[in-house]
Amino acid sequence: MVFDISIAITWMLYLALFPMAFIWLRKAWRIFIKHDYSEVALKGGESPPNPKKWAPATGIVNLAAGGTALVTIVCVVLLPSLVPYKTWSSIAGVTLWMKIFADFIVSRQAHPFELGRKKEKG
Repeated sequence: MVFDISIAITWMLYLALFPMAFIWLRKAWRIFIKHDYSEVALKGGESPPNPKKWAPATGIVNLAAGGTALVTIVCVVLLPSLVPYKTWSSIAGVTLWMKIFADFIVSRQAHPFELGRKKEKG
């Protein structure tokens, strides 16, 4: 095997799965077990008016993405013939993009767009 750019990119993708899975599963743990809603449906770093309402959606997104990344990590090591490069790399890529899109959708639903003139507070 000759070391080239495709091998380097493959290793970067595989190694990037570890922190992604850890962070996503930790967020799900914080939401479901610790009831910490500080990272739920953030938009511009700001929480929605009722983060508890959006906690299950955000938690499920993080749990599904983290679980998929963890299963992919394990399958690459234990079942290399069953999960070739094209399969696990596509699973990793789709998981990453779907996580990004799902978080975006949840955050935009949690922060509704107000039509019309803005009302003055006070």
